Amino acid sequence: MNINIPDLGIIDDSSGFKELSATTDGRFVSGEGGVEAVATTGDGKVEFVAFGNHTLAFVNSALGYGAYYPLYPVKRDRKIKAVLMDLDGTSVKSEEFWIWIIEKTTASMLNDANFRLEQSDMPFVSGHSVSEHLRYCIDKYCPGADLARARDFYFMHVNHEMKEIMEGRGRKNAFVPQKGIKEFLYGLKEMGIKIGLVTSGLYEKAMPEIISAFRTLGMGEPTDFYDAIISAGYPLRKGSVGTLGELSPKPHPWLYAETAAVGLGVGFAERGSVIAIEDSGAGVCSARIAGYTTVGLAGGNICESGTMPMCSRYCNTLAEILEYIKSGGADGE
Repeated sequence: MNINIPDLGIIDDSSGFKELSATTDGRFVSGEGGVEAVATTGDGKVEFVAFGNHTLAFVNSALGYGAYYPLYPVKRDRKIKAVLMDLDGTSVKSEEFWIWIIEKTTASMLNDANFRLEQSDMPFVSGHSVSEHLRYCIDKYCPGADLARARDFYFMHVNHEMKEIMEGRGRKNAFVPQKGIKEFLYGLKEMGIKIGLVTSGLYEKAMPEIISAFRTLGMGEPTDFYDAIISAGYPLRKGSVGTLGELSPKPHPWLYAETAAVGLGVGFAERGSVIAIEDSGAGVCSARIAGYTTVGLAGGNICESGTMPMCSRYCNTLAEILEYIKSGGADGE
């Protein structure tokens, strides 16, 4: 494979992408109607339709509601106004905990306490919405099972485990601050850069994480520190009102776009002054489709999900990313 995807670049076999003959919905076919190539990320979550001078990104949905977005070119401005950061895996090491909750939920669905997820499941049970994670497990392990029932089991386990953690009896090291996060965040503050926290996690699971991390670090209240925090909202359950989040999470661009444009007041025309930091395949796709310079952080599933081409930069530590931000150079310099 050696194809050109406008505004993304030359994609070869080392990229992790896969070439397709057509999009999975059949709307676009390679070699027809001006389409020069069709490719997908390694995990199949995002497909790219390459025309002569522009590209469409198709975000698949396990729930059946996919969407097409224009892929924009990215060019980092020398003056960075805002940094957008993912929560799970990037700011707080918690992915193992939430994957464990998905595993426990699937075990409950199967009535099998010995059930364990496989390593191959990892790209599909992190970085997306709760319902997408559960739909994946239902399709693979308990076909025909009811998603609503799976969600009931999920929130039963979440509520129990979060209560245990808050009372000091829960899973140890469930929420561990990312190494160097305190120095990184204060470094951004010293430069006068706005900071937004962006998560596909629902409010009731996301906020205890970051509150716990800030308490560990002695940094006060995260709502006072961050300039904006956007989560996937509140879950829809019987007897309560939910908010939009299950059909529009990462890798859709909306969480990142809303954090920057609405939460931080940095509009689309200024997107070159925004840097997004992610450790997941879904996250780098979300930020990149939103039009932001995207920096991948090692330790997540970017390589495994076949999404490395979505990163403008890939770094091993937050300290390395801070130096990149301080450098003030354009991408590649």
